[in-house]
Amino acid sequence: MPLINAPAFAPELLALFDDLGTERVDTRVIQPAEPFLDMAGEDLRRRIFLTESETGESLCLRPEFTIPVCLRHIETATGTPKRYSYLGEVFRQRREGANEFFQAGIEDLGTKDFAGADARAIADAVRILKALLPGRPLSVTIGDQSVFEAVVAALGLPPGWQRRLVHAFGEAAKLDHLMERLASAEEATDLGAEVEALLAAGDDAEDALVAHIDTIMQATGYSTNASRSPLEIARRLKEKRVLASTELKPVQLEALREFLSLSVSLKYAPGVLGTFADRAGLRLDEAVDRFDARVAALANIGVDLSTVTWRAAFGRPLDYYTGLVFEVTPRDDHRVLAGGGRFDRMMTLLGAADAIPAVGFSLWLDRIQAMRSAT
Repeated sequence: MPLINAPAFAPELLALFDDLGTERVDTRVIQPAEPFLDMAGEDLRRRIFLTESETGESLCLRPEFTIPVCLRHIETATGTPKRYSYLGEVFRQRREGANEFFQAGIEDLGTKDFAGADARAIADAVRILKALLPGRPLSVTIGDQSVFEAVVAALGLPPGWQRRLVHAFGEAAKLDHLMERLASAEEATDLGAEVEALLAAGDDAEDALVAHIDTIMQATGYSTNASRSPLEIARRLKEKRVLASTELKPVQLEALREFLSLSVSLKYAPGVLGTFADRAGLRLDEAVDRFDARVAALANIGVDLSTVTWRAAFGRPLDYYTGLVFEVTPRDDHRVLAGGGRFDRMMTLLGAADAIPAVGFSLWLDRIQAMRSAT
């Protein structure tokens, strides 16, 4: 079926997908909105075109392909490993350019060689761009959310703070704000003497705290159907109290800042990461081993490591990433031509019975077309 208004190079791109051994798939333009609202990230959520079915189900125009491809894989009960490719229209509000545009990419579902699959995703994105933009020098930037998570966990922060920091990964302003907050503890908000006493009593007083909150909700006519349950409120209050009183020691905060400042050629990155872990006294063995395995896999398939930069603070504005994240740009330009990463938790969150490792990338076809037209 022809793709109306697709870029002129679409047949060339589809031939490249075939050469890479992928299976072409398409997905419905109208999608359930909930998975995108839950997993896509704040930036994309703001740009989604929402609507509603006759039965009240929240729907949206397809804003990207990764979630729909994963849903289709689950619905069709297709076995893994599987490498899908796609090319079609997506719809999102944009500050520049059309709100309806074409996107293409590859999703690798079920490959258990994590390092090999990560390396292949990066290499395939670069190979496609080199074919579509011959002679144009490219740069690759990679980050790793799992390494950041390992650093945050090794610092001994409470789970609530770990979630906050991980959620902000890749957004420099948010991380800076959170680290400023961690530099000094805050006094907890006055919640009333009885609630304060029950919170101070710890887990032993949880039942009493829940009963107290329930009594207040009943007295004020506050419906639990419209809000959290008394137990959920009690646990949230306890977490907020812990978060408010948490303060990182200067040496811990300095270690976190030092990690986020790391930015080197991937050729030297394993040594730099290992040295950082040793100097900071952080146990990052598993994360470092995974990182080193990916670097070795990239070298083994012929990727020039000197064209790849590892930035410890680099992330992408989608909530579903769990490990590798990467982007490819022209060497002399900031425009992202391809971007992707690993999203191992998504398949089970979308309803898959078993955990399925996943990695992939998308291509910005309008930007590629503009660069082809300019040459």
